[in-house]
Amino acid sequence: MSTNVTIRDIARVAGVSAGTISRALKNEPGLTETTRQMVLETARDLGYDFQKLRPKRLRRLTFLLHRQHNTAASSPFYSPVLHGAEEACRKQGIVLSFMAVGPADGLIDQIRMHAPDGIVCAGFFEPETLSALRSTGKQLVLIDMKLRGYSSVNPDNMMGGYLATKHLIDTGRTRVGFISGPLAHYSIRERARGYRQALFEEGILADPRLEACLPDGVDLESGAWEAMEQLLNLPHPPDAVFCYNDSAALVAMRCCLSKGLKVPHDVAIVGFDDISTAVLGHRPLTTLRIDKKALGELGVDMLLNGPHDVPVEKTAPVELIVRASTVMDGWRPKNLVTFKRT
Repeated sequence: MSTNVTIRDIARVAGVSAGTISRALKNEPGLTETTRQMVLETARDLGYDFQKLRPKRLRRLTFLLHRQHNTAASSPFYSPVLHGAEEACRKQGIVLSFMAVGPADGLIDQIRMHAPDGIVCAGFFEPETLSALRSTGKQLVLIDMKLRGYSSVNPDNMMGGYLATKHLIDTGRTRVGFISGPLAHYSIRERARGYRQALFEEGILADPRLEACLPDGVDLESGAWEAMEQLLNLPHPPDAVFCYNDSAALVAMRCCLSKGLKVPHDVAIVGFDDISTAVLGHRPLTTLRIDKKALGELGVDMLLNGPHDVPVEKTAPVELIVRASTVMDGWRPKNLVTFKRT
């Protein structure tokens, strides 16, 4: 590698202007992909020292939300995450744009139109979509998702599932069910792991019949109701249910009430996320609180401190908030057993 090769040297060999070379090396917009790749190949052939490129100050970020999350059921979680990212950008003088996208929306063309210096992806995205985003050369951070090779910020989902289930066992419940969303989502898989970890530590055999997943192709309202009915129709139904998020838990609670069951007397229910409507159900909902604005702020901070040589993973704490959907007057918590990761 030669430290003497300059942008003008590359421009002379490539037959383009020095400005074009600079934009290609810095992965800035305004070039075709063919030109960009030609410039990079020429620079490599000449032995250009890419370490000479100074990190570009972030001026524009794009916040991406998968279209499947851009719903009334999901917005109580992701809206505060977006607000946290907006606040962090405002403090740094960064312009933040928002896009709700699907895998067939011509995503890369839209990204080129927005011309961000970095991208925050919130929630689940198909690995193929993330790979396409990475190919643009933009800095990329995932929020509420984890995938090998990508920097990410996540709540401690496993701990949350563990604390929820342990709390239900501590209240004397013996048949704890779990209502799950799509297990393709990292956060849901981790919450399920926490649920099973708590059962294991208490010496309770996990009964697969007590786990109900939302059916494919239905909205959350219909799916959570159907999942709760599935559990209640068992010969030995659960006396407690941990739901993968608050929206599903509130539906499960309404389903129990429609069957003449009392919450928490007959069935105790725990959610996850502590959305604003968690306290508005028939019984205020016991849940796991996440500082959702902090997730957005952490995602922006990670971009500002990048690029990183190796992916960085940060985990935000969760807090069990006990309300009337699991306990009755006079209840006192037992000491929680220390959580052990395996």
